[in-house]
Amino acid sequence: MMALALGLSFSAFATLSLAMEKHQQDLYGKAAASPARRRLWRGLGWAVLALGTGLCVRAHGWALGPVIWLGALTAAGLVLALALHPYRPRWVVPLAWTLPLAGLLVALC
Repeated sequence: MMALALGLSFSAFATLSLAMEKHQQDLYGKAAASPARRRLWRGLGWAVLALGTGLCVRAHGWALGPVIWLGALTAAGLVLALALHPYRPRWVVPLAWTLPLAGLLVALC
């Protein structure tokens, strides 16, 4: 479950960061997304965060689920903010797609 929580947290933070104009310009230059698309990404990012919360609470209960979820948020946020956005911004989008799928595979095995 921790791998899935990490993947979903990373994907949610990546989606929320792509909803920001600054990070759009970092990744795509002057061809930034429209405001409507950025609003869609913002809503999707919050929805994925809520999904991660629900999965952690369902798997571990209210006593431990939010703690695991906050740990996953911290780890995913640190990797995104301190490693990928400054040094490898082109890796953000492919990892945002693959990490939740890898976490799902690990959770199912």
